[in-house]
Amino acid sequence: MHILQANVEHLGAVARLFDGYRQFYEQPSDLIGATHFLRHNLENNESVIFLAEKDNQPLGFVQLYPTWESVTMTKRWVLYDLFVAESGRGLGIGRALMQRAKQLALETGAKYIALETAKDNTTAQALYESEGYKRDDVFLTYILEI
Repeated sequence: MHILQANVEHLGAVARLFDGYRQFYEQPSDLIGATHFLRHNLENNESVIFLAEKDNQPLGFVQLYPTWESVTMTKRWVLYDLFVAESGRGLGIGRALMQRAKQLALETGAKYIALETAKDNTTAQALYESEGYKRDDVFLTYILEI
């Protein structure tokens, strides 16, 4: 398995995986929209995407967004997307992507990585907890839809 930092050259492979990720969360397939969204993020350095390949086949990705922690005045990363194609599951790809995300945080001096997941996504929760992530029982998340 090989993990690389994606750039515009990898857009097609990442967009197909991203489209699968969105479908996992019950969104309709939109490969064109996924491609435009990811192109914007990559060209404007608004996110960092790592792509996992095995035998030159793209099997998973993780996308992180840089942000800041005001209280501690430190950098943090938001791990917003993690996805492994069905054909790559059980091979340790998700774990390897999580470890690469942690390496990015260390390289950039971030205080932590934050993430959210669906309450019923117990497989992902088990992975996160096995990698040392702790569930936040202090803060509540509020959303204002516009």
